[in-house]
Amino acid sequence: MKVWTIAVGRPGQDLAAPIGAYEERAGRYWKMETLEVRAGAHGGGQTATDVRTAEGERILERLPDGVEVIALSRAGESWNSRALAQHLDGHRLYGRPGSAFVIGGAYGLALSVLERANVQLSLSAMTLPHDFARLVVLEQIYRAGTILRGEPYHKGPEGA
Repeated sequence: MKVWTIAVGRPGQDLAAPIGAYEERAGRYWKMETLEVRAGAHGGGQTATDVRTAEGERILERLPDGVEVIALSRAGESWNSRALAQHLDGHRLYGRPGSAFVIGGAYGLALSVLERANVQLSLSAMTLPHDFARLVVLEQIYRAGTILRGEPYHKGPEGA
């Protein structure tokens, strides 16, 4: 099964190396691909809605056909690490093409992307910078692989 991360913009200098490290680690368990779309222009008469809409169009153009879309949203469902692992394992077991985790830009995700999503997933009730969200979701994808293989990385209790 393939797992995509689709993110608005490139990671900043401070988090580029850790993001790359977790992309590589997650690649031990899943076929991974990262797609980045250009961030919208801020200012110059552009409203937050204009920026989100433009970014959303670019995201929707890049979504692979037939994949499950998991939009990261503060208002989404809250899963623990084992629930994510079981979710991804279910897709692998049933031969589904894969899942794409979509990470918005500074103003979040466009309504069109949220409507296209099969799942809206919350990493936290707090607002996270998109680079942090990208790092967290990649670490959790990696963690899901270790959970499914019974490796010792995940130290949480059975239900977490």
